[in-house]
Amino acid sequence: MRRVRVYSRPGCHLCECLIEELVPLLAGRGELEVRDVDTNGGWRDRFGDRVPVVTIDGRIVCEARLDRQALDEALAAA
Repeated sequence: MRRVRVYSRPGCHLCECLIEELVPLLAGRGELEVRDVDTNGGWRDRFGDRVPVVTIDGRIVCEARLDRQALDEALAAA
């Protein structure tokens, strides 16, 4: 199962909407981990105000809005 991470921050409306849309798309296809960028200096430096950012196996798949096509392609990749 693929590791899907969302870099976000509390109170971010875009983050909440993206996660809500993402969860049902991952059923049986990926394991979701939500990371608060403000709890880690490296994440904050890397992503700053670009949240939400979705990564799969360490590769950025989309930012700000969920890109379903990119998500499907990344989940299907071996």
